[in-house]
Amino acid sequence: MRTPSSVGDWIDQSLTLDPPRSKSLLMTIFGDAVVPHGGMAWLGSLIELAAPFGINDRLLRTSIFRLAQEGWLGAQRDGRRSNYAITPEAMQRFTRAFRRVYAAPNVHWHGSWTFVLGTAGLTATERATLRKELLWEGYAVVAQGIAGHPAADAAALDDLLGRLGMRGKVYVVQAAQLPGVQGKPLAELVAEGWDLSEVIGGYQRFIERVAPLRELLKGELSPEQAFMVRTLVIHAYRRVQLHDPQLPVELLPEPWPGAAAFELARQLYLATYEAAEQHIFDALRREDAATPALEPTFYDRFGGLR
Repeated sequence: MRTPSSVGDWIDQSLTLDPPRSKSLLMTIFGDAVVPHGGMAWLGSLIELAAPFGINDRLLRTSIFRLAQEGWLGAQRDGRRSNYAITPEAMQRFTRAFRRVYAAPNVHWHGSWTFVLGTAGLTATERATLRKELLWEGYAVVAQGIAGHPAADAAALDDLLGRLGMRGKVYVVQAAQLPGVQGKPLAELVAEGWDLSEVIGGYQRFIERVAPLRELLKGELSPEQAFMVRTLVIHAYRRVQLHDPQLPVELLPEPWPGAAAFELARQLYLATYEAAEQHIFDALRREDAATPALEPTFYDRFGGLR
């Protein structure tokens, strides 16, 4: 990939070489730009925000329809106009996923693992669904019917079991090395449970792709360009993080490229978020003059934006 000569050149190159899928990009725009302003956007604002990325009116409407079918978005009508927001059922999962994007990779290990054990009472469909959802949450299948993680989020796991209707149907235990028994160290389960090569490669490609922006952003850029850069950076970073099992730092290979990727994303966000907010707020207020200003928690992103 040739070195871009300007911010506009970098944007054009990114959209040409790796055009974002409309449905996925729409989720990034909601999480990064809409939710901090109250979480609701009118269709006209979404069309305006998505248009610079090559997403036309028809494609945007199709993406919204599919996200609504999947339970992510809900709609309200006011005459011929429609507005959209994350559904209450999806909000907890949505918020947790995006909170992870802006948090530094500094989870530490306390020597134990959380294991989810399937039971004979589960149907084949329930087992397959549970396995799929646990893998999505970063767990590894360490033995038949057993999934584990060394830094499990208890609230996220309980929410998962609740969504699947499996509270009280599976065993959830926390296990540590048994003193006095010469078993394999629990840390070695990481190598057996995860192949981190794809995650490492994803972070490395992310760094290679966005690193030129460090220099390019030193020049002038418009609010729309700032919004596009911020969105494309977060979108690319989020896509890698979706496949990162979020293991404790003590169990990761050194050097871990996720740390460098986070720092780079943080620097670029700091350089663009204010100008991008001007574009976002203007687009939202054109359809709704009562659009709220940024919620205070927005400024907690990436360890603090102020």
